[in-house]
Amino acid sequence: MRFPEGLFIDVERTLGELKFAALRRESFAQDEEGNVTDEVIKRTYDLKCQRQGRTITVSIPPEAGEKDFQYNAVVMLVNPEVRAMASPTFGGRAEADWYINAEDIVLADAAGKPADQTKAAGADAPKTADQNKPSDKTADKTGTDAKDGGNKK
Repeated sequence: MRFPEGLFIDVERTLGELKFAALRRESFAQDEEGNVTDEVIKRTYDLKCQRQGRTITVSIPPEAGEKDFQYNAVVMLVNPEVRAMASPTFGGRAEADWYINAEDIVLADAAGKPADQTKAAGADAPKTADQNKPSDKTADKTGTDAKDGGNKK
């Protein structure tokens, strides 16, 4: 069983305060022959999770950059998403694996708010002109192509 859209959570109630621990691993792309390349496809970090009472792992895309925060620095996730995949086991049972992905991991200020308001999920900071431009690859929910100025596909 898969959740193709992922599960969106209330971060504060589900995870609570998050503290940076370390880079766990970098995942690399493979070429057509199965050889590992130098291209990073995601980075996975360990974060100490107050509400869950344990360390969680969170993956971010390489575009977010490498994170080298101080150990125990309070951080926040930008647009986190939980994904799960269940695998059948013997006796008609299943095991679930949970994955947390985010667009970025950012430092939080003393009040628990993202230090960089423009990157935070749901931040009220005004967007720059570049952030208001639609990407070439996006289409809105009405089926119009964003790069065509709203013309139907």
